[in-house]
Parts: sequence; structure tokens; C-alpha cells
Amino acid sequence: MNHNLGGVNKLIFLDKDTRCVVQGITGKQGSFHTKSMMEYDTNIVAGTSPGKGGQEFEGVPVYNSIEEVTEEMDVNASIIFIPAPFAKDAAFEAISQLDLTVIITEHIPVHDSMEIAQYGKQMDCKVIGPNTPGIITPGVGKLGIMPAHIFNPGDIGIVSRSGTLTYEVASQVTKAGLGQSTCLGIGGDPVVGMDFAEVLQKFENDKDTKAIAMIGEIGGNAEEQAAEYIAENITKPVVAYIAGRTAPPGKRMGHAGAIIEGNAGTAESKMKALKSAGVEVAEQPSQIASVMKELL
Repeated sequence: MNHNLGGVNKLIFLDKDTRCVVQGITGKQGSFHTKSMMEYDTNIVAGTSPGKGGQEFEGVPVYNSIEEVTEEMDVNASIIFIPAPFAKDAAFEAISQLDLTVIITEHIPVHDSMEIAQYGKQMDCKVIGPNTPGIITPGVGKLGIMPAHIFNPGDIGIVSRSGTLTYEVASQVTKAGLGQSTCLGIGGDPVVGMDFAEVLQKFENDKDTKAIAMIGEIGGNAEEQAAEYIAENITKPVVAYIAGRTAPPGKRMGHAGAIIEGNAGTAESKMKALKSAGVEVAEQPSQIASVMKELL
């Protein structure tokens, strides 16, 4: 087994060495998005679907398990389109053998997500998600479900906790004549693998990224932790937006990651923390692109 093809650091920003297996390739979602990832020149080398080993999908060989794949070829990344009840097993299979796994599946039970995140750290495998739109490096490839046409190669790194707003901001950045180095959704669930801080550090180290757009939302303390991290470690300009600012306390917004208790997790507390870390906080998502234009 080739555990460190190209090194983990390169893999976060997809490159030509990324060799990906699609877990759940024959399912409705898996097959649809595999096609669009391949149209974007992503290096999809195999798929898994238990009981369907030996078949092909769009010229991609299908195996029963990742173990079967690794016996025949080198792979270092996976993307998971497996229904929630079986997603943990799929994630563990990927984590035990690969450098990167992107978990698209939503509604994974929180205790499963906690075990997945923990096992990822233990095995030194980067886990993006669950409940993420994935990752795209424009002009290189995508492991995810993002609509490729709204992206354009450029030097703005986007990291987001909200799926739909990611698309809105990316699209506006493109319309402003700018582009993205990489865009990554960390996932909207209460427990996810990679957090804001890890992705921000990757952007800080990435020579192709000049500025960073961060899209957070109410609930939890991920944005407050990110603000602390930015203040101490990030030198590149960061522009942020917090979704769900109008939500009353106790109200769930959009998905599981967003619930407010007392003052913790409110838009105000997040915006204040980010501003004090020197981050420019946009009042509307549409302002991110115009602020970036002034910065770059």
C-alpha cells in the first residue's frame, strides 16, 4: 500500500498526483457526480460498490472494496456517496488506507462523525466533511458536487461551513473578474474532520493563494476558534461573512451545525471575534467580492 503518494500537504489542494476512488460509484448521486468530476478532468481511477466488483462505469473499473482497488493500483484519495447508515464503515475503510477522504453524505449520526474525525486524526488522513460540497481547485480538478462553471482559476482561497453560500460567493468572485485558488467546504454538521484553522493554514502556506474568504454561520464556536487562530498564525488578508445573522436564539438554521444557546454561537459574538483578529467582516455575502477587489 502506498500511503504517502505525493504527501498529504499537496493533496489538500488537488493536484495531478491525486488519484481518487469513488465510494458508492453506482448509486444515483455517485454516478451523476462521478461524470461531472471526470468532465472536469479529475483523476478518478476506480469506484467501489459492494457486490458490483468487475463492472465498469464510464470506463472506470468498479471494485467491491478499497482493499481490492489498492491491490491493483495506487490510490490516495476517496469521495464518499454512501447512505448515512453505512457511511462510517466506508469512511473507516478509506481512512485506514488513503491520505484524503471527502464525505458528501448528510444525516450521518453525530457519534459516527465523532468516531470518523477521531480515526482520521489517528491515521493521519485528512477528512473533509461530512455534509460537505467538497473541494475544487479550478483548472485542476474537483472532489465534490460543486457546479464547476461558477469557478475560475485565481488567487482567492474560499473556506466555508455553508454549502449554498459557497456557490454564491464563488460566483460573485468570478463575476468580479477574480478567481479561486481552491474552494473547500468543511461541512455543515456539528462534528466535521478538517476545521477552519487547518484549512486557513493550508491557504497561508499555499503560494497560489493571495487572500482568503471565510464563510461561517451561527451556532457552535468554530468561527471564534478560527478568529483566535487567524490572529496568531495568518498573515494573508481574510474577509469573512457570517450566515444566519437574523436568527433568534434557539432557532435552528438550515442544518444541524447551526443552533444558538444563550450568547454562544451568535452572529454578534462571531463577528466581534473576527473583527478583533483583524478580519474584514462583510455585511452581505455579495460584499466579499468587492472587498477582495480592493485588496488585490
